[in-house]
Amino acid sequence: MGKHMNTNIQSGTCNSGHHLSRRSLMKGLLTTASGMAVANWGALTHSQSIAAEAKRTGKRCIMLYMAGGVSQIDSFDMKPGRPTAGLFRPIQTKVAGIQVCEYLPNMAKHADKLAIIRSMRTKTPDHGPGGYYMHTGYHPSERFPHPEVGSMIAKYCENPESDLPSFVKIGSQSGLYGAGYLGPQFDPFTVSDDGKLPAFANPAVTSEIQDRRGDLLNFMEQRFREQRPGEPFAAHRTSELRTIRLMKARKTFDVSAEWEKAKQRYGNSDFGRACFTAFKLVQAGVPFIEAAHGAYDSHNDNFPVHKACFQELDPAWGSLLQDLQDSGLLDTTLVVWTSEFGRTPAINFQAGRDHFGRAWTVVLAGGGIKGGQHYGSTDRDGFEVKENPVSEADYLATIYKAMGVNYKAKHFLGSRPIRATEKGSTPIDEVLG
Repeated sequence: MGKHMNTNIQSGTCNSGHHLSRRSLMKGLLTTASGMAVANWGALTHSQSIAAEAKRTGKRCIMLYMAGGVSQIDSFDMKPGRPTAGLFRPIQTKVAGIQVCEYLPNMAKHADKLAIIRSMRTKTPDHGPGGYYMHTGYHPSERFPHPEVGSMIAKYCENPESDLPSFVKIGSQSGLYGAGYLGPQFDPFTVSDDGKLPAFANPAVTSEIQDRRGDLLNFMEQRFREQRPGEPFAAHRTSELRTIRLMKARKTFDVSAEWEKAKQRYGNSDFGRACFTAFKLVQAGVPFIEAAHGAYDSHNDNFPVHKACFQELDPAWGSLLQDLQDSGLLDTTLVVWTSEFGRTPAINFQAGRDHFGRAWTVVLAGGGIKGGQHYGSTDRDGFEVKENPVSEADYLATIYKAMGVNYKAKHFLGSRPIRATEKGSTPIDEVLG
């Protein structure tokens, strides 16, 4: 769909004059004084009016996405002594009454920061639809694509004066769902699994030559657009301008010098470096960063698979929280630990756990979250939610509210209003500060 409009974040709606049709896509893009449509990537237009209209909350979000489906019973909702418990032992955290897996000792030290939501009840145990639901809150079969959570936060929390993208996705293992009806200017910018930029971000010529080439390209494409306007041209130009902006801001992504020291704490893994890069991007003002950690799809050998994954996850996640706290950024940076679904309490004949959406766990920290608690519960073997079920839409509404984004905000396609989250979604106020 690729259509975008400005919404009134306070009222959660817009007037009919802002409704979109396919023919009005160009009006949804920012426009320079020369009439050129560009992506809303910060200071590209150097427009004071645009900066004044930005819906800034001053908050940031880092999503740690456990691709493949992480086991809740082997992490934050352990069932010691029950038939479903498995091989891992629980350890006590610094918060009385909260235990975690023995292979998460660093996270045990940070339990006072964590709000552990043990009562996720989601609609599908399939990877594709499950990932789409957990990123958008909607079913993937609808006639138009919904924006993923990073795109929504990028729209309302971006800094239009920044040289950096508003939504960075480190690795593609969590899936690429896009900005949907918000428009391509809020699509994620994807870098490699360890946070390094693609080769095209490094220019092969000097900045002076690059600027001259850019001026010539602007002139030629403006003349071309005058005679051949159209959506494909706008999308192409948006991509070009993002590349130019990225080359100017590329040093922010280069953490090589600091990484030599940081890897001792984060762990010398791609995910460790991704988490450290996410911390540096938050310091630089990027509103939303998603870092994926894969290989949790443990239909076979669940316990060695999760042990190996946790040995990378634990130092990286713990060090990220510690660095955010030490830098004074934790109060304004929401950290989300999530997946597309959980894993079955029952252990199959291959010593694995299968896909499971009826009762599983996500974790929130920072960003005003009330730490040191768990919300909801499952029955004693973990097969069903016992109290306070949480849907995909409730989970996203909680994230949006924590970020200062109106989860009831309406966006329009033609005359049709589309809510940021499904009607009836409810934030979990008990975990919000």
